[in-house]
Amino acid sequence: MAEIVQQRIEDRIPELEQLERVGLFTKKEVKSIIKRATALEYKLHRLIVNKEDFIAYIQVRRHIHYHFKREEIEFPIIHRITSLFRRATKKWKDDVQLWFSHVAFCKKWGTKMAISKVFSSMLAIHPDKPALWIMAAKSELEDRDSSESARHLFLRALRFHPNNKKVYQEYFRMELLHCEKLRQQKEQLEKAEMDLFSPEILSGKLAEVVYRDAVGKIKEAGFVISLLNIATIFDFTKELQDLILNDLQTNYTEDSVTWDFMAKRELDAPGAGDELPTAKGRASDINRREERCCQVYEEGVKSLNTGMKHILSGGLDYLEKSAFISIEHYGLYSLVSSQRSLLSPVSAVAMEMKEKYLDWSFSTGGYKKARKTFMSLQENRPLSKAFFTRMIGIEKKQEMPKMNNLRDYYERALQEFGTFDDDLWLQYILEEQGTYGEPQNCGKIHWRAMKFLEGESVERFTTRYTLFQTGHLGGAQ
Repeated sequence: MAEIVQQRIEDRIPELEQLERVGLFTKKEVKSIIKRATALEYKLHRLIVNKEDFIAYIQVRRHIHYHFKREEIEFPIIHRITSLFRRATKKWKDDVQLWFSHVAFCKKWGTKMAISKVFSSMLAIHPDKPALWIMAAKSELEDRDSSESARHLFLRALRFHPNNKKVYQEYFRMELLHCEKLRQQKEQLEKAEMDLFSPEILSGKLAEVVYRDAVGKIKEAGFVISLLNIATIFDFTKELQDLILNDLQTNYTEDSVTWDFMAKRELDAPGAGDELPTAKGRASDINRREERCCQVYEEGVKSLNTGMKHILSGGLDYLEKSAFISIEHYGLYSLVSSQRSLLSPVSAVAMEMKEKYLDWSFSTGGYKKARKTFMSLQENRPLSKAFFTRMIGIEKKQEMPKMNNLRDYYERALQEFGTFDDDLWLQYILEEQGTYGEPQNCGKIHWRAMKFLEGESVERFTTRYTLFQTGHLGGAQ
């Protein structure tokens, strides 16, 4: 063991001498580094090795970098840290956080190929985790600009998870992003009088193939709608959107989710809108949309089986009997809202009404009225995440936001969503890192998040928290 340790230390001497020559470290500091590195090397070669020793050694090495004579100093350090990560992940294969740390390091210091190799090794150990396949595919697309590799990973992921909605959604999104990029390239090539792409590819046919495969396996209206919502982000997908809408209206009319979606879609249908010259005309346009929305709900109530009718009847009750008119874009705000709508048995209706009521309270009565509304409604379930994030936003708009109030809002929201909403936990941590927070609280929040989150949300949280620690994720504003 002593010979191995001595050899590893001797291998480091040239780079440390270079650091001394350029003035980054004194001779005394170099000796101290060698002494500490020697102690850590011995720890790594014990029969029983602690993970913390590997992490400590990595931390020592990664903080040493200098741009002068980079190849002589930085690259050997990067190589040795990579070697330490490989040894650590080989020993603690199940520690996903350790794998993520390796990925984060490669993103900052390594090569693009190194990231692919780390993901490949990680997926060989953890093929049962869909979130890791998605991360790897996104990395291929974003870090290596390789849609082909991303597509290959999504197809492999579907072999392990043939009915996973999230994998299909992200695969569908990836093909549309790829198509969008090709269309942008085509514009440049046209200027050079070149044309290398087929019209089918540029129109999003690959995404359509993914869509057809997905809905062939997952026959749920909500899932079809989720793919439609992704498609609407891209301005070249009108034909694809029409195809999905036609499928929805043809194959899913026995699902109340379809009718609810189609009814609410009428509220956002194209109209005169801002082009109308008077507030009265614009209000009339909104009334027309609401009337059409009511008609669709009525059609749904007639079409559905009796057992499903109560769901849409609640939606219709919301539109007809909760006389809520919101014309935010025109500077007008009026609200006539019965307690019946706020406590509607239809979850979507009740949640939306509470969000709107909070907005209206803030716009008409300012912070105090909004906070009073929030306090009165926060125990009346069902509640949406947006209800809490709106109140957080209102608090942060104040000249001197109260951190204790922000903590109360986050804590209350986590009571509702803390087992699956990893983003909420991360935002709470970022808030404590912000201007009004206390960074020392972050460790405790992180511990609680790891304890309470379940399933894939644990992996997502771990990934994003690692990115935050390595400076790849911004803090709270």
